[in-house]
Amino acid sequence: MIHVDEQYYLLVGDRMLHGAVPYVDLWDRKPVGLFLIYAAMRLLPGDGILAYQIVATLFAAATAMLVAKGARMLGAGRLAALGAGLAYLVWLPLLSGRGGQSPVFYNLFMTGAALLTLRLPGLATRRAIVANGAAACLLAGLAIQTKYTPFVEGAFFGIVHLRYLRRAGARWGIVPAALLWIALGVLPTALVVADFAMRSRAVFDLFWFSNFGSVQLRRGYPAAKIVGRLSGTWAQLAPLVLCAAVTTQRVRTPEMRIALGWLAAGLVGYVMIGAFFDHYALPLVAPLAILAAPAFARRPRVMAAVIAAGMAVLVAKAVLRPNDAAGARALGRVVAANDAGGCPYVFAGDSVTYLLAHACTPTAYAFPSMLAYAPEQGASGVDEAAEVRRIMAKRPPVVVTLAVPLAPWNPDTHAIVAAALARDYRPVFATPREGTIAVAWLRRDRRFVRPAAEPR
Repeated sequence: MIHVDEQYYLLVGDRMLHGAVPYVDLWDRKPVGLFLIYAAMRLLPGDGILAYQIVATLFAAATAMLVAKGARMLGAGRLAALGAGLAYLVWLPLLSGRGGQSPVFYNLFMTGAALLTLRLPGLATRRAIVANGAAACLLAGLAIQTKYTPFVEGAFFGIVHLRYLRRAGARWGIVPAALLWIALGVLPTALVVADFAMRSRAVFDLFWFSNFGSVQLRRGYPAAKIVGRLSGTWAQLAPLVLCAAVTTQRVRTPEMRIALGWLAAGLVGYVMIGAFFDHYALPLVAPLAILAAPAFARRPRVMAAVIAAGMAVLVAKAVLRPNDAAGARALGRVVAANDAGGCPYVFAGDSVTYLLAHACTPTAYAFPSMLAYAPEQGASGVDEAAEVRRIMAKRPPVVVTLAVPLAPWNPDTHAIVAAALARDYRPVFATPREGTIAVAWLRRDRRFVRPAAEPR
């Protein structure tokens, strides 16, 4: 049980294989491409949890190889390039990227596009630049269908290609090249938009609001929480930032300027949303590792110290982090044994409970944060209190909640659930989860069924 986000992506991917339509049957803001990746991974054996983590590991490894190649393109030797690739793999999990967060997947596409852009100083012909730009923009388009913020980096790559095409002597040919690159960059998203447009006006409107309108309605987090997130993220990134800064002070090549521009574009995407969760900084790890490589080459001891420091923090986190997997699976078995074919309701906790319990979802807003927490109040396009009132009126057989919320409660929805639990439910199971307690509440008119032990 790594992160609540990727649990939900796995749930959506699983239900898509059974006919669910994203944004209609299960609501979220992420692009369809991310859910398609999870649906494909759900075809692998097992319950999907280990499968998606293995595939994410392969994506991370492939990206690390590209990072090492990018380091060589900046003039680093083999050892320093290897250090850059290792740094990517160390810092990814430091920033909540040890599982299947969306940047773990789209960083592969964006790093590939970046390496193509780094080739530009060595490309002599206009035809080669146009073909190179087409490949880079298509990769950026695939990344955009995994999360929308990479469009900033994709736009930067396109602008750099335009500059080099102009330097190669193109005049009027710049316009059709730009149109081609833009078309390829938006192609994956355009195909998705066309698909939803053909379904119905209501479905399309819901898709459009989910993908492009709702994010602007999210409430901000308290300033102290934002400061804490920024401090934690940049304290961990500091070794790579310092090494990259040393590199940029000493080396001024065209490739270096392109890499710096890529980092700047990534920073714009990082700032755009404003919530500053640590995993929002994951797109910065690849350009920082590549930029740090020349400093690694000049000071191998510094490289060893940086990677050792990152590994030490990583090991400390692994030792101190509680392993909640057994409890989460036990909770899933409790829910499965007591839902009697009805839809349980996870008001707060792990959306993967629905998957582990093989249970239906009582609402399209099955990601608990949407209805349970204050930052999402008014941002989902639904009256949260009315939706929770509707769910509880159907008397779900089991309700799952947390003893202490992971964010401030939505006071309206929490009051509805708290009143129903006090009146109609009793607690039957509790397990530690993310520093709090996940509790399963059984309806009072039902007899508790103790689940069988998980088969070994």
